[in-house]
Amino acid sequence: MTALLEVDDLKVAYGKILAVKGISFSVEAGQIVTLIGTNGAGKTTTLRTLSGLLKPLSGTIKFDGVPLNGTPAHKIVALGLAHSPEGRHIFPRMTLGENLQLGAFLRKDGDAIAKDIARVYELFPILGERRKQAAGTLSGGEQQMLAMGRALMSRPKLLMLDEPSMGLSPIMMQKIMETIIELKAQGTTILLVEQNAQAALSLADHGHVMEIGRISLTGTGNDLLHDESVRKAYLGED
Repeated sequence: MTALLEVDDLKVAYGKILAVKGISFSVEAGQIVTLIGTNGAGKTTTLRTLSGLLKPLSGTIKFDGVPLNGTPAHKIVALGLAHSPEGRHIFPRMTLGENLQLGAFLRKDGDAIAKDIARVYELFPILGERRKQAAGTLSGGEQQMLAMGRALMSRPKLLMLDEPSMGLSPIMMQKIMETIIELKAQGTTILLVEQNAQAALSLADHGHVMEIGRISLTGTGNDLLHDESVRKAYLGED
């Protein structure tokens, strides 16, 4: 089976500092794939490069068979690759509804956009209740829901989520993880970067451990969850 996303020997640098040092991995349609690792491992840099926000030094990226190297970020979104970034980056003075509309800025199908907004409110009922509020008045968890909803408005084939549980209460984190499972059940492929390694690996079909810009270990989510070195390094177990 041809992978939906194929990354081959990707290298990314900030000036003279090589942040991603030749990683290769793939994501097949319908899967949840996770990248785990400590801060500075290169996970966010990888996602930012895949979405066209950073230019790779070398290597290739293919999405749905189409090479992405040199493709502008808005065209990558149009191809079906959406990114919910670390830190959420919502527009705080705009309403929730306006933020969601911005997620569909490339689309012209007004009736379908309205249906997709309704779908987001179905996924996250609290957003529907607060749709006319300024987004900056939401809690951290609600802002994360909004960021995910905004990314879904482009109808992505693959949704990249960068640290969706960061700073959230355990209850809110559980809601976000349940939503990721629901999105997969609805047919959305997900590439997940997540600080909570146990939660991420519990959801994932496949996982990759990143260390200082390289992939040091690869396996199924379940295998990595029970790998002794992973448990010591990322799950806080002796």
